[in-house]
Amino acid sequence: MSKKVYFTSEFVSPGHPDKICDQISDAVLDACIKEDPNARVACETFATTGLVIVGGEITTTTYIDIQDIVRNKIMEIGYKPGMGFDSDCGVMNVIHSQSPDISMGVDYGGAGDQGIMFGGAVNETEELMPLAMTLAREIIILLTKLTRNGTLSWARPDAKAQVTLAYDETAKKVLNVDTIVLSVQHDEDTGKEKIEKDLKEFVIKPVLERYGLDYDKVEKYHINPTGRFVIGGPHGDSGLTGRKIIIDTYGGYFRHGGGAFSGKDPSKVDRSAAYAARWIAKNIVAAGIAEKCEVQLSYAIGVTEPVSIRVETFGTSTVDEGKIEEAIEKVFDLTPRGIEKALELRNPKFRYQDLAAFGHIGRTDIDLPWEKVNKADEIKKHL
Repeated sequence: MSKKVYFTSEFVSPGHPDKICDQISDAVLDACIKEDPNARVACETFATTGLVIVGGEITTTTYIDIQDIVRNKIMEIGYKPGMGFDSDCGVMNVIHSQSPDISMGVDYGGAGDQGIMFGGAVNETEELMPLAMTLAREIIILLTKLTRNGTLSWARPDAKAQVTLAYDETAKKVLNVDTIVLSVQHDEDTGKEKIEKDLKEFVIKPVLERYGLDYDKVEKYHINPTGRFVIGGPHGDSGLTGRKIIIDTYGGYFRHGGGAFSGKDPSKVDRSAAYAARWIAKNIVAAGIAEKCEVQLSYAIGVTEPVSIRVETFGTSTVDEGKIEEAIEKVFDLTPRGIEKALELRNPKFRYQDLAAFGHIGRTDIDLPWEKVNKADEIKKHL
């Protein structure tokens, strides 16, 4: 007898207070790496009503204008005068240089910190991402586009989406979309009825149809469930870099080591090794070795090679997981510098701040090296 189970993922807009901070921190990183590819950056941002504080440790040969970066990013996100938070806020810079005790280990190619990182892939979507996470993200991407081009003239930058899927646990397949929660900041003059109608017609329905899902079979909708969402952004709730790490990756479908990505240069394995773990897991699934795969990497500060490599295929592979781990060691250079080189992390073709806005994993709109399935055949040769 089949059993119905549920799984939920959420995603937030670039105008969410925490995501504003992530984007500012990564905009600072982008500015450093553009002029100084060897910059060491660990930048944190805090935002509240009328104030943005940028701090952390940066060692670089270039000059970066923190005031300019913060104000430009806020304008790009879409905050304007009258919304309670805009680019005319106060900006405080409390950045200092990186500790020599940390840089000593990194100078020799070691990891910038100890830690555990996870990456995953599953064949629920073409990009090998969890479906609930993908749907929540696509809803926010379309919503943001329609907000910025004026189609939804009442909408403001802050928003959150949440999607719950019902699964047949026995058949391991998605049955239907059970619940969609969508909260969108709005102007004073627009009522709940119009907001709900617009979001269903222009945002939710097109996304579900694109993924072959029946809009009419969604069990429950909760759109602006409190009835009012005028006060938003950092005026409504303070923001901080690194508080949306699950949104940055897999929406809770796979584990997360706990380290944030934004504001960190690639010597920080919190970021680079998580990208590498995704690259490995995606190639394993793309190779047909498993239908679902999670890779764990662990590092010690100042040590070049990973302390451990662990593969979990959740019973979807006929290949012994120990053999897959051995193949990974032969195919991938997982030293911090090896990852930086293979994934072009010091000379990116992308802006890190764009990853902070709409996710670091499973992106199809940006050419990301860790999303390529260029190692699948090589892995199979070693099994």
